[in-house]
Amino acid sequence: MKKGLKLTDILVTVVIAVVFGIIYRVWGDVYNLASVPGIQLEQFVYGMWFMASTVAFLIIRKPGVAFLAEVAAALAEMLLGSQFSIGSLTYGIVQGLCAELVFAAFGYKRYTAVVAGLAGMASGAGALVFDYFKSYLTELQPWNLSLYIVLRFVGSFLITGPLAYALVKALEKTGVTQLVRPASLDDYQALDRK
Repeated sequence: MKKGLKLTDILVTVVIAVVFGIIYRVWGDVYNLASVPGIQLEQFVYGMWFMASTVAFLIIRKPGVAFLAEVAAALAEMLLGSQFSIGSLTYGIVQGLCAELVFAAFGYKRYTAVVAGLAGMASGAGALVFDYFKSYLTELQPWNLSLYIVLRFVGSFLITGPLAYALVKALEKTGVTQLVRPASLDDYQALDRK
């Protein structure tokens, strides 16, 4: 399989990103509803904002896709009038880069829910760095900060890992993902058996 992105890969990634950009824009309201002072429940659903990178990578399976998808989704969210304005784009750049680094660490050869979840957790860590520089994390009590971080990582893992993986598996059953993946030796052998 060639590692470089083809125009088809880029276009499919951007389409995935735009869909997630719309989801991200709406997700701001879900995040606000989950915001209960002191409980940090909103951190459990925060991982949705990292899902474009893992879904796109699980479908396209090439270097650069996770970064491109996350940045394009963040840009789409911002252009749709995100409550986070330009911050959604700056966070998206860091989140996409962090996810990309995890996929790179596995040589772009592992397409599992666990690896996708680890990419989501890395994105969550990148977002935490931005949160720290906004200074509001320093205002939290240690127990509340711990809850904040734990819920962010648990939610990120579950949403970007098993949930994204299940979504891609459901798409694979429809056959749509075969349009963007090259035929494998197994595919050709299956044709010979018929």
